[in-house]
Amino acid sequence: MAEHEHVRVAVVGSGFGGLGAAVRLRREGITDFVVLERAGSVGGTWRDNSYPGCACDVPSHLYSFSFAPNPEWPRTFSGQEHIRAYLEHVTDVFGLRPHLRLDSEVKRMVWDADELRWVIETASGTLTADLVVSATGPLSDPKVPDIPGLDTFPGKVFHSARWDHDADLRGKRVAMVGTGASAIQIVPAIQPEVGRLTLFQRTPPWVMPRMDRAISGAERRLHRALPVTARLRRGLLWGIRELQVQAFTKHPGELGFVERLAKQNMARAIKDPALRAKLTPDYRIGCKRILLSSEYYPALARPNVDVVASGLSEIRGSRVVAADGTEAEVDVIIFGTGFHVTDMPIAERVVGVEGRTLAEVWKGGMEALRGASAAGFPNWMTIIGPNTGLGNSSMILMIESQLNYLADYVRQLEVLGGRVALDARPDAVSAWNHGLQERMKRTVWNTGGCNSWYLDAAGRNTTIWPGTTSDFRRATRRVDLGEYEVLRPPAARATDEPVREALA
Repeated sequence: MAEHEHVRVAVVGSGFGGLGAAVRLRREGITDFVVLERAGSVGGTWRDNSYPGCACDVPSHLYSFSFAPNPEWPRTFSGQEHIRAYLEHVTDVFGLRPHLRLDSEVKRMVWDADELRWVIETASGTLTADLVVSATGPLSDPKVPDIPGLDTFPGKVFHSARWDHDADLRGKRVAMVGTGASAIQIVPAIQPEVGRLTLFQRTPPWVMPRMDRAISGAERRLHRALPVTARLRRGLLWGIRELQVQAFTKHPGELGFVERLAKQNMARAIKDPALRAKLTPDYRIGCKRILLSSEYYPALARPNVDVVASGLSEIRGSRVVAADGTEAEVDVIIFGTGFHVTDMPIAERVVGVEGRTLAEVWKGGMEALRGASAAGFPNWMTIIGPNTGLGNSSMILMIESQLNYLADYVRQLEVLGGRVALDARPDAVSAWNHGLQERMKRTVWNTGGCNSWYLDAAGRNTTIWPGTTSDFRRATRRVDLGEYEVLRPPAARATDEPVREALA
């Protein structure tokens, strides 16, 4: 095999997960690593999503790294531009730019069993790495439905995560397809300028008010002068959400009170009983992610907006047709139809010990030990992996827990010494995921009566964590070597050293 650049660790992706991993590696004294990024700048989903109204639905002080507090957040719920600027700031403050390999999309990574390393083919060349940290994120590859006739549509067509900023929507007839977290921000942002907005809604979401406000200069000065106040603010936000988890995971019936509040929120803005009926969900609140917006319902009540309570099924020239037969003439189609979450494209590019791709191994559903390690893929870890998602709190909390696991993983490799790799034992992966699915049975995500993106094609919940963030932190504090097989290179046979050490 030709010689390539070799690094100790290759991190894939430069969103919160990838940058967090890079910072943690440096803190562990590891500087021999690269961050492979397919785009020309850092930011992940907060770089890709630049649609009008794009903002976070988690409070700013909770949606940031604990090791990189930001006393300068301008609003309680930050906009996309502020979060992206924060990630650029983290990149600079922690000296990550020399490690970045921009415009280096990973095309394929293959496990070399002889050398115990990954061979990684990227758009900018090939390299090898002892350890791969995959931080591509579940919300990175847009999903556009296969609509008959879409290729014949004469106007502009784009996904919310690939917003066409050259498209002039003023006075145009616009079709918005989908009613997820992006759509409820886009609709009120573009409604005042479009001529007519037709919203295609397969399933109405539960929407609560977003209590957003500007953070005063006095608050920011206080957080700068007394950092403990920012930590207390973050702790309070975290604690409230931890207390909510029981209702989602063990007692969904308790969410009825929240449903009543959501209906009251709708009633304040939607006076038309027919429209209110269209917008009222028929499933338990929390089954899909609860959305936050104080502008969505008022926008839908405006005279230039039509709500079609049906999904888009066909396109005939410039006419869009819903499954219920409703038609509309439009100039622009915007898809707010989510992402490839349970079928992440990166899985098709990762080839493990048996020559099988991760996508093939996960054909029956994603599974990873403690959300990080997949059996048959040694020294390969994922950040925001299977069953690490949250329905009510900040994913940064989960990412930081996985960074703890990554740090201990690296320490264990050091302790074992020499050329070595860890491969998650199939029985450990199975036991971990069996426990998760048992806990999942009583959660609102499985019992709430909805079909959400949390579920894979077989109806199995492979995305959400069925517990508190504290539970997850405890579960990922340290690597249990009993859950892994230790791999040594074949050359070890010459010294009678075992090639695979099973540690009970």
